[in-house]
Amino acid sequence: MITHIVLFKLKDRTPESIARTVQVLRDMEGKIEELLSIEVGTDVLHSDRSFDIALVTKFASMDALAAYQIHPVHKKVIEHMSEVRESSASVDYES
Repeated sequence: MITHIVLFKLKDRTPESIARTVQVLRDMEGKIEELLSIEVGTDVLHSDRSFDIALVTKFASMDALAAYQIHPVHKKVIEHMSEVRESSASVDYES
């Protein structure tokens, strides 16, 4: 099992902007065969070091993660995130 976690800091941190981006991320659910599970959460502390959104996804294998990366639905999400994000960080691990 591969867990892929991405943290996003948005340019516009208004509740409306965050909610819109959360929905864009959640809309991947059920549309990408390789995506076994998806969880999207928003920061509740709002500290200086906080990111605004956390995306946690799970895949059966590295090949499945690679297929997700090039899937047309994910490509549209990447386009959106490229416009709205200030920065991001990620980690991928096997369990």
